[in-house]
Amino acid sequence: MTQPTASGGTGLAPVPPDQPSTSARRVKPGAMRRSEARTGIGLIAPTVLIVLAVVVLPIVWSISLAFQRVRLINLRSAGLFGDYSLRNFERVFSSPGFVETLLTTLAYSVLGTACSIGLGLVASLALRRKFRGRGFVRSVMLLPYVAPIVAVTFVWQTMLSPQFGVLNYWGQHLLGWSKPVAFLSEKSNDLSLFGLHVPVPTALLTVIAFEAWRQFPFAFLFLTARMQAIPASLEEAARVDGATVSQRFRHIVWPQLLPTIAVLSVLRFIWTFTSFDDIYLLTGGGAGTEVISVRVYNFLTGRGDIGLASAQALIIAVVLAVMVGVYLRMFGRREEDLS
Repeated sequence: MTQPTASGGTGLAPVPPDQPSTSARRVKPGAMRRSEARTGIGLIAPTVLIVLAVVVLPIVWSISLAFQRVRLINLRSAGLFGDYSLRNFERVFSSPGFVETLLTTLAYSVLGTACSIGLGLVASLALRRKFRGRGFVRSVMLLPYVAPIVAVTFVWQTMLSPQFGVLNYWGQHLLGWSKPVAFLSEKSNDLSLFGLHVPVPTALLTVIAFEAWRQFPFAFLFLTARMQAIPASLEEAARVDGATVSQRFRHIVWPQLLPTIAVLSVLRFIWTFTSFDDIYLLTGGGAGTEVISVRVYNFLTGRGDIGLASAQALIIAVVLAVMVGVYLRMFGRREEDLS
């Protein structure tokens, strides 16, 4: 029995008839998960469709063409399901000049990457200390990277011209050159060194220098940002202990920059390995400067052989993936430890 209260009640608060119970208000976990899953799928569906249409389908189509005998005249009849064979790859590896082109691409990529990062490091170190007009000088450093590629290649072609180029004028009048040098059209020149005549790949070194000059601002931006994040107290303590400039750079600055330089090396190598416009606008791939991307373009436009061009492009992708995989396998864990 319930004891009556002073007001005459039973002591139990009645539940309002219009207030639902706790169990009735509780949402089932399964229904909530399904609702969240539907919401997530709805949010990522546009991105997935765009990636499929812009990235995945062209890659699948290019791989399919690499295994088929497709030319411009029968491109409309080619499809995903055709006569697949390895004939295109046999023709690529047996074609004259393929190995030489691959070695040229590797030399251009390695030297171009190293020189661009080296120039960026020197520029960031030179502009590290504050001085009047440092912001303006840093802005000027970005001009090679942001200038239109057609404009800068025209300037370089004019500057290096053997007829009216300013570099040949200075070389003949100030450095004593016996004849003008065709920097962009001569495959090699003999350089006399200690009585020996050493062949120098003139055009290839010229396009490598152009690549380093044009791309060093990218490394300059990354390295400058990383240098600004180095605590000043570390160098102050080393300076108090009597460390020289080279010792401070070797033991303090360089270890801090090494992870950033490693990432820049991977990015710049990938972009340089697949570069096309710089070399094509400067030399057209002539004079020993034909890289894989220019070779693919020539096969595609000059011969109209889409299958062969796709096979070479697929070989580029495989070689690049293998080299990047080896790099990450050998140095990836070390970079993680340094960072």
